Amino acid sequence: MNIPIIDTHQHLIYPSTGQYSWTDGLDALEGKPFPIEEYRRVAQPVRIVSSIFMETSPDDWRAEFPHIAQLASRPESGIVGIVANCRPEEEGFEQYLESIRTEKLVGLRRICHTEHDDLSRQPRFVQNVRRAGGLGLTFDLCFFARQLGVALELARKCPDTQFVLDHCGVPDIAGGVVDSWCAAIRHLAGLPNVACKISGVLAYCSPGNATVPAVRPWVEHCIESFGWDRLVWGSDWPVCNIRSSLPVWVEISRQIVQSASEDEQAKLFEKNALRLYGVQLTQ
Repeated sequence: MNIPIIDTHQHLIYPSTGQYSWTDGLDALEGKPFPIEEYRRVAQPVRIVSSIFMETSPDDWRAEFPHIAQLASRPESGIVGIVANCRPEEEGFEQYLESIRTEKLVGLRRICHTEHDDLSRQPRFVQNVRRAGGLGLTFDLCFFARQLGVALELARKCPDTQFVLDHCGVPDIAGGVVDSWCAAIRHLAGLPNVACKISGVLAYCSPGNATVPAVRPWVEHCIESFGWDRLVWGSDWPVCNIRSSLPVWVEISRQIVQSASEDEQAKLFEKNALRLYGVQLTQ
């Protein structure tokens, strides 16, 4: 089966229009552009037909959205949705949301793994994530594995917001830290408003070991915990280039789920993205 894919985690890097300090020291990324044209060049041959842009520039996050929205307005971009950066902890959140409300805006993300653990516990943060959910916007959870209990608290406080756990909860694959992560994934999966994104895991492998055997147990635990109705797939391009490449990650993903039914694979690769993010498939 070669089911078409909606990539729910596509980054784009335009060094001429913004800063990307998080790429500093990463040889595969630092100082390099990763525009939409390059993404489509590598994505189309592996049957990625549409993508959801994931905020990429925490340095220039306010300027990033109008640039990406303009790109997404072009049908040839294949961008069917945008997950924008935000600061739920700050005053003016409502006004910011109003300023970026466009047809392509489908969700929000605030990277929490670089902040103190109490950030998402602040009353204003919680209130604004609830507000986003009330507007039909998803909220992507970007936490380290050790912080998944904090992510759980936030999701419990916002039962009407649809959350998507990024990168399988950032497991320590290279270090083999399994038990605490497994338990945290099960707890998050116990909340009906949390889905899991099968993405990013190659970056957590040891160098030279971004392989099917290395990531299969972690991906399969997420599938078993969340079930096929609460999974989406993401490339994490171009971050996936740190250990491998987008085509290799697609092939690894297809191999891991090859024994699943066609309907189950379709849910992972496209159907759930249509429902959870509310986007339309482009061919």
